[in-house]
Amino acid sequence: MRWLTPLLVSLIVLLQYPLWLGEGGWFKVWSHGGEVREQQALNDQLRIRNETLAAEVLDLKQARDAIEERARSELGMIRPDELFLRVVPGVAGNEPIKHE
Repeated sequence: MRWLTPLLVSLIVLLQYPLWLGEGGWFKVWSHGGEVREQQALNDQLRIRNETLAAEVLDLKQARDAIEERARSELGMIRPDELFLRVVPGVAGNEPIKHE
């Protein structure tokens, strides 16, 4: 009967080992909890970025004005019948050039 108690205790320890320290044990699940929260935060940021890009793509597909605005602001494009004037601020103390 003396050998039965240590046998049962060792059997319980052997059964508990995978639960606590094994491949999918509680300690590993607990340690990966922080990584899961970080990944969820990153996914939320990327989801917001993707929604913004999807809205912009939809706007570009549907509205000609959005394409025109983008071409003007980012590429500096003008229409053939327009006159483009660029105003450059002068340096202080310089007189304007007079044409006679």
